[in-house]
Amino acid sequence: MSAYAFYLATIIVYGAVDAMACLALNVEFGFSGISNFGFIIFQSVGAYVAAVLSMPAAASSNGGFQEYILGWNLPWPLPWIGAAIAGGLLALPFVFLVGKRLRGDFAAVGLLVSAVLLNVLVKNYVPLFNGDAGISLVPAPFQSIWNPQGLGYQFAYGAVAVVLTVLVYFLLKRVTESPYGRSLRAMRDNDIVADSLGKSLRRQRTSMLVLGGMVAGLSGAILVGFISLWAPGAWGYAETIVLFAAIILGGAGNHKGAILGAILVPLGFEEITRFLPPLSNPMLVPALEWVAIGLLIILFLWFRPDGILPERRRILSGENASVAEASVAPAGADSDALIKLGNIDELDFRQLLRLKDVVNDHHVILSTQGLSKAFHGVNVVSDVSISIQQGRVTGLIGPNGAGKSTTLAMLAGTLASSGGKIFYEGRDITNVPSHERAQMGLVRTFQLASEFKKLTVLENLVSAIPHQSGDSFWGAVRGKRFWGREDHENIERAKEILGGFGLSHYADTYAGSLSGGQRRLVEIMRALLAEPKVLLLDEPMAGVHPNLAHKIGDQLTRLAQGGMTILMVEHELSIMDAFCDPVIVLAEGRVLAEGTMAELRAKEEVVEAYLVG
Repeated sequence: MSAYAFYLATIIVYGAVDAMACLALNVEFGFSGISNFGFIIFQSVGAYVAAVLSMPAAASSNGGFQEYILGWNLPWPLPWIGAAIAGGLLALPFVFLVGKRLRGDFAAVGLLVSAVLLNVLVKNYVPLFNGDAGISLVPAPFQSIWNPQGLGYQFAYGAVAVVLTVLVYFLLKRVTESPYGRSLRAMRDNDIVADSLGKSLRRQRTSMLVLGGMVAGLSGAILVGFISLWAPGAWGYAETIVLFAAIILGGAGNHKGAILGAILVPLGFEEITRFLPPLSNPMLVPALEWVAIGLLIILFLWFRPDGILPERRRILSGENASVAEASVAPAGADSDALIKLGNIDELDFRQLLRLKDVVNDHHVILSTQGLSKAFHGVNVVSDVSISIQQGRVTGLIGPNGAGKSTTLAMLAGTLASSGGKIFYEGRDITNVPSHERAQMGLVRTFQLASEFKKLTVLENLVSAIPHQSGDSFWGAVRGKRFWGREDHENIERAKEILGGFGLSHYADTYAGSLSGGQRRLVEIMRALLAEPKVLLLDEPMAGVHPNLAHKIGDQLTRLAQGGMTILMVEHELSIMDAFCDPVIVLAEGRVLAEGTMAELRAKEEVVEAYLVG
């Protein structure tokens, strides 16, 4: 009976360690979109630091038969705290190494290679890490007063591990269920758009890598304190694949799914193999484990990509779950005809967008000098010099390939220029990052609808509102009492604008399931809620019903009369005729002409380049 009790205590400890590791990786991958294929090194570093902080000096430890640094013989919980700090600090070199490109395939390969190289270093550098032999006889917490081999000690150790896992769960939930968590998921869904709305991708990724690294380091400390051994061979990069499999099976973006995945994969597979009969080839069982894990990943990605417990939909509108479930957007382009004009004419956009009173003197607020862009030696934009006046709706037209969207992207900072300068409010912003330009009031939309697909419509809108108290790591940690009231007010503002555009019924619908025209409206509303001084619109009326397009145009004109500056790329010339003055014509990457639409129609070169037909 005692053997089963010891076995149960071991299962509890290993389950807590695996759950904590999966929670940490899930907050990086499932919530933030960081493919940290080097995750295991954070856990390994935490385990090593906890070991050497709790051990005596190497020269006096059991005859000095092993080599390591530190050896401070610190009492518990200091080694575990040190392990968490070490795991967090390890994230910083990766941030500075790959910076803004810490995403997608680049990050996955970079972190994976780093894990492999560090593992090779540890195995071969004896003076620091004792080489492949690792470190043994790591003191267990309180072993001087309590027998670590006793059943009571092991269950107490398991209880502490479970309590810490529960605390980690609630900490990560607190962070991810805040406005900051909404920004993290926006970054995961479309980091370029999140960047253009003023989100600092570097800061967000840094905070999540540090937080995940700290939790991983703590989980490593718990494990090494239990097994009294640290061996680099046990922390191979393949172990990260096991944790990714757990998250895929359990459900990425769901904390409970991460815990379920930890129970099913790293813990479940390890324990199931113990009950298999002995085989003649001892290497067959581990090989079959990897085959089974690989098949599970493939099957789940194919048949149930969201996992057993998918990421839950956040209902911000206040509707009950059944009503929210019914608000599913119909598929297909025909659904654009179902958009009903709301009370957009009755909305007080100046109040809803918190626009300050400004003097509309039509001074030049945004300008370029010799702006150019080349791709692989081919000039797409060449020597473009334009001036955009404050408080006007300026049009930008030209044939396909003229460089309109490229120019807009360079103005917003989402695309670096090859030459020339950009000035905003008299300041040279050529090298200013796009998120800082957005914070200064320079906000753009995109040529193709760029909604955050796995955020609801209402979440898309609220995520754009600047200066939110809970939209920072420390603001999120302070809890809902700190940011809840303000978030409620922001949601109400977004709901009012949503009603004006006739899409209230889709408030709690995933934005990715909307039709093309509806997604375009969501993008326009989101850009307005970003409280821009200069709004850069890239074909905003594409796919929008003409009646609603002109309603939106009327509101943009009113906003411009109040001081907002709008630069609009649009193919529909009736929109240009009705709302834009002046209009700039680009052709073959150069400025061809500028004036009112009536003036442009009188110019032969413009007619030949664009207006014919």
